[in-house]
Amino acid sequence: MRFYLATLRPALLALLLLSAITGLAYPLAVTGLAQWLFPWQANGSRLYTADGRLFGSALIGQSFTRPQQFWGRPSATQPAAYNAAASAGANLGPLHPQLSELVQARIAALRAADPDNPAPIPLDLLTSSASGLDPHISPAAAQWQAVRVARARGLPLAQVQALIAACREPRQFGVLGEARVNVVRLNQALDRLQP
Repeated sequence: MRFYLATLRPALLALLLLSAITGLAYPLAVTGLAQWLFPWQANGSRLYTADGRLFGSALIGQSFTRPQQFWGRPSATQPAAYNAAASAGANLGPLHPQLSELVQARIAALRAADPDNPAPIPLDLLTSSASGLDPHISPAAAQWQAVRVARARGLPLAQVQALIAACREPRQFGVLGEARVNVVRLNQALDRLQP
């Protein structure tokens, strides 16, 4: 019996000590450092309207569907678009018939929204991102929509293109990925310009 107590006591003390360190001290330290060093990012990179209402997050796309808004990449999350709790890609291979049907439906919707635009539709407006939450599109996808948005808002095309250029983000660290436009920020800038 003494042998079991002699081995059980140090094991329980180690369990309590490690639980306190890894389950309490470490999470509190990381949370405190994040709040101190990166408060905007640690709190969800929230974007607000001019009157202080929450507009969205710079990290998660939204389902913009009105003609006077820029539309983002299609979301693969279900049951609702841009559902962060269901982040995942569609996992449909390039030869899967359902992917072809989805792309054809998206082409039809984009052409119906802007029937006067004869340019080829950029691929990122037809396919979802790996997470299904991406708020970014390519500059080409933003330019493809610029005429529709300018017409719907009654703005000069040059002004809308200037907003696209202002919301353009460069490659990360100058080498990773491609230049991109954050659709949530772009629509927020449009709403600030013309509510």
